[in-house]
Amino acid sequence: MKITSVEPIKPSILKLTFDPNEIKYFDVSPYWHSSFFKELQDWEYFKLVKVAGRTIAWPHEQDIAPETLYMESRTEIKI
Repeated sequence: MKITSVEPIKPSILKLTFDPNEIKYFDVSPYWHSSFFKELQDWEYFKLVKVAGRTIAWPHEQDIAPETLYMESRTEIKI
C-alpha cells in the first residue's frame, strides 16, 4: 500500500488517498501523548504534512508507518 496524497481536513484528522484511489481518514490525536508527536497539536504545523515515499511526514521528521495509517484509518468520519 502506498499513500498518494494527504490532506489535513481539521485538527488531528487527515484525509489519505491510498493507491489505487482508496480514501480513508486517520485521527492523529491518540499519538499526541508522545513527546515525538506533541508538535502535531499545533494546527499550523499539522497542516505542513506531505507525502514522503510510501508514507507521510512533517518537517521535523515525524512520520507514521503506512501500514499503521491504513489499518487504523476509517472509511468515514464525521466532520
